[in-house]
Amino acid sequence: MFEAKFSDGVQFKKIVEAVKELVKNVNLEANGTGISLQAMDTSHVALVALQLNEKGFKKYRCEKSLTMGLSIENLQKILKCSGNDDQITLRTQDEEPTTLSFTFESKNRISEFQLNLMSLDQEQLGVPDTEYSSVVRMPSNEFTKICRELGNINEAIGIETSKDGIKFYVKGDIGEGQVSVKTNDSEKLEEKVECNVDEPVNLSFAVRYFNLFNKASALSNQVILSMSQDQPLVIEYVIEDMGSLKLYLAPKINDEESQ
Repeated sequence: MFEAKFSDGVQFKKIVEAVKELVKNVNLEANGTGISLQAMDTSHVALVALQLNEKGFKKYRCEKSLTMGLSIENLQKILKCSGNDDQITLRTQDEEPTTLSFTFESKNRISEFQLNLMSLDQEQLGVPDTEYSSVVRMPSNEFTKICRELGNINEAIGIETSKDGIKFYVKGDIGEGQVSVKTNDSEKLEEKVECNVDEPVNLSFAVRYFNLFNKASALSNQVILSMSQDQPLVIEYVIEDMGSLKLYLAPKINDEESQ
């Protein structure tokens, strides 16, 4: 028996919206501690990792560890049948389920749907706990705005950190540009910027992955960027009272460096 009830169904819809352009078919793992998801994008440049803790659900029960393979596209079609005020419950009675039940509850309406599951040959990747030399916390809407603006100039975006702040820069055929964000200790999360820099980094990434994943900014007022030189960047959105959604993105290698 597996049952997970979101008191705020919109939260689950936002998670699916954030990953739908990055991953197509995923294994949803459920056990006594919560629900998790790990999946690589088709080009094997980015890894999406979701962790939802059982204490964050209105109701949670999982008697045996389950792996539920599903299509994100089909999942979204089911979720489009729910209202923004609905509570969403995921449920299955089977030890080796072939379907996953969805119940959408509002004040005067209950809807029930079944999603056919898939058998996916995907290994759970071990993501090691890493100490990062630069960790930046900044407003998620500001990060989204910077990525969208600079992405108009070039497909690669550079990130440079210092104790004073973080700089985003691009250089393309039409010109170049940069945006620097300084640290501040505002009490408002939508304004606060923290930079914990043991060693500065200077890395370049494909901006399209940022723009795809930044739909997750709807989950949190702040985004956490964790970096070490020549290592994958981690973009993390903390989901209040539930867990987190992370994107691991490998840095781009310049042609001059690869020669």
